[in-house]
Amino acid sequence: MTIATKGTPSTGGQASGRFAPPDLATFTSAALAALGAPAPIADRVATSLVLSNLVGHDSHGFIRLIQYAGWVADGQIRPAAEPEVGQRQQAVAVIEGHWGFGQPAAQLAVEVLSDTARANGVAAVTIRDCNHIGRLGEYVATLADRGLVGLSFGNGGPVVAPFGGAGRALGTNPFAWAAPAGPAGPLVVDFSTAAVAEGKLKLAAADGRPVAEGLIVDADGRPSTNADDFYAGGALLPFGGHKGSGLSVMIDLVGGLLSGMGAAPSPGYGGGNGTVMIALSVGAFADPGAYAADAGQFRELLVTAGRGNAPGPVLLPGEVEARTRAERLRDGIPVSPGVLASIYAVTDPLGVPRPHSSVG
Repeated sequence: MTIATKGTPSTGGQASGRFAPPDLATFTSAALAALGAPAPIADRVATSLVLSNLVGHDSHGFIRLIQYAGWVADGQIRPAAEPEVGQRQQAVAVIEGHWGFGQPAAQLAVEVLSDTARANGVAAVTIRDCNHIGRLGEYVATLADRGLVGLSFGNGGPVVAPFGGAGRALGTNPFAWAAPAGPAGPLVVDFSTAAVAEGKLKLAAADGRPVAEGLIVDADGRPSTNADDFYAGGALLPFGGHKGSGLSVMIDLVGGLLSGMGAAPSPGYGGGNGTVMIALSVGAFADPGAYAADAGQFRELLVTAGRGNAPGPVLLPGEVEARTRAERLRDGIPVSPGVLASIYAVTDPLGVPRPHSSVG
C-alpha cells in the first residue's frame, strides 16, 4: 500500500512500517541532492539525520527534509556551501558555516576540537553563519567516544516564551554534555531547554495527535494541547519554569553573541544555530586509567545504590537511546503514515524515489 498525497504522484514504496536504516539514508541523501547538495554533503547530512531516527529522536530525523526544503527555497540554506575553519587562536577556533547545511559545519567543529583538545588539554569553537546542526548529542557523543569530555549548546529562532511571558523571545536552545564513563561507553545528556522540542510538535501535528499539557500556549497566551496552535502563532514554554528559562537565556546570550549569530529576539538575528562547543581531555586532568575505573564504578553504583526500594530500573543518561538504536538496527525504523505523507509531499515533486523496502 502507498500513500499518494494530493497533487503528487505515487512512485511506489511503503506507506508505513519499519524501514531499514540504509534505505532511509539513501532516500534522504537523494532528496538532499535533489535540493542542490553535492553528493558528499548530502551523504553527511543524511547520515546525521537518520542517526537521530536510529536513536529514537525522530523529531531530528529525516522529517527535517520538510524544513530544509523550505529553507533552500527561500535562500536560508545554500546547499552547496562547504564549511571551513576561520580564525584560530591557540585552543580556540571559529568555524565558518557559509550558510550551508549545519551538520557538516558541526562535524568539522568536532574534528577541530578533537585535535586541539589533545594538544592543549582544552579546546573551544564557535560556529557562525550556520543553519540547523541537528541533534547536539551526536557531536558530544563522538567526542566522548574519543576519550574527551564534550559540551555543546546553541541558540535558535524565537519560538519559546521566557518564564512569566507568552511571547516568542527564545529559541529551543538545546544543551548537550557527554563524558567517557568506563567500558560500557559514555554517558550522554542532550535536551532542549524548551518543555518539548519543536520537531516533536511537528510529528504530533503530522499525526493529528494532541500534546501534553504545559508544553505550549496559543497565540492568545492560553494553554493548549493542540500542536497546530503553536504553528498558528503560539509559543513553546521552557522546561522547569524559571530554571529552564534561565538556562535558555544564558545559551542565547553566549551561543548567539559569541558566534556572531545574534540573540533570537534581536533585529540582527540571522537564523540558524549560534553554536558553542567545548572539549576537555581527560588525560590533562586525571590519569585516564584511574578515571575509567572510577567512572565504571560510579555508573554501577548509580544503578545499584540509586535504585533503593524503587520497583523499576535506574536509567542512565543515553541508555534509552542506546537500547533504541540496537532495536532499530535489528527491526528497522518505524515511520507513521502521517509523517511519510508530509515528507513525500516534498520529495515526490523533486522526483525522488520513495524507499522501496521495509522491515516487518
